[in-house]
Amino acid sequence: MCKSTELKTRRSFKWVEGDEPHATRRMEILAKHGDEIRKLMGPEWRTIPIVIVLVAIQVWVAIAGRELGWGAWLFTAYVVGGTINHALFLAIHEICHMLAMKSLWGNRLLSCIANIPIGLPYSATFHGYHMEHHKYQGWDGVDTDLPSEIEGKVIGNNIVMKLLFCVFQILFYALRPIFVKEPKVSNWTALNFAVQIPVTMWLCQTVGSMVPWYYFIVSTFFAGCLHPVSGHFLAEHFEYQPGVETYSYYGPLNMIAFNVGYHNEHHDFPNVAWSNLPKIRKIAPEYYDNLPQCPSWPGAIWEFIISPKMSAWSRIKRHKRGDKKSEE
Repeated sequence: MCKSTELKTRRSFKWVEGDEPHATRRMEILAKHGDEIRKLMGPEWRTIPIVIVLVAIQVWVAIAGRELGWGAWLFTAYVVGGTINHALFLAIHEICHMLAMKSLWGNRLLSCIANIPIGLPYSATFHGYHMEHHKYQGWDGVDTDLPSEIEGKVIGNNIVMKLLFCVFQILFYALRPIFVKEPKVSNWTALNFAVQIPVTMWLCQTVGSMVPWYYFIVSTFFAGCLHPVSGHFLAEHFEYQPGVETYSYYGPLNMIAFNVGYHNEHHDFPNVAWSNLPKIRKIAPEYYDNLPQCPSWPGAIWEFIISPKMSAWSRIKRHKRGDKKSEE
């Protein structure tokens, strides 16, 4: 698991000066391996059929699952639905970097299709927030991946509150941006709603039941709950080691997560698609092999909950440029 033995129990976020580490490392790697790295950049066409297959499976299970008892239905929603919907979260993550195809609106439409089994339209809004996460990593009030001051105070180091945070973390990630920054409405947002709502209504009307939509929503909740893959939410940027704000995971769960575990590599080169992220590490092992790693996503969840040194405060923050607040 991700060990936090060198950390001290905290009652506030860690505030640092200077830029996030990825831009500097990117420039150094390009200076040494630029030709090889640039060949990896660009879209991965295989994302398209993978998304279509995953969406088709979820729609089929949502319809067929109407005949299951509640126990079997919930088990299916966790094992099948939670796993597939989490994969679709990460497909949308890939697509928001315009890495499924060259066409801007092609990527946008595909993200809306991938969004269908999620149950609620979010892919367009996620794009804006996620781009700011990359550009302004750690910036308080801008990077909505960061827990808020209220979350830090309410959750703190309490083991029960940390467990509840992990159970409901999908709600934190979905609702936090709304309270931190006003969501931007765009043509992509309109497309997102124009695909999501009619398709969902058509599906439910066709089968004569709301159960398929319930299945989508419950699958989405399980995907961000205590699910093995959801450990990446914590493992990517929580400060498990002093002063380290991004971690990579190189384990087998990457096979169902679009290699999002290669997170240092992804932040260093966000225009490299999932299929080529492992090649970055092979090309420049001197930059990645010695970085602290997360050996287990489920282990990251366990460590976060039980360790008194891990809490909602365990994130590194930066003040927005021009903010004169003193460092804590």
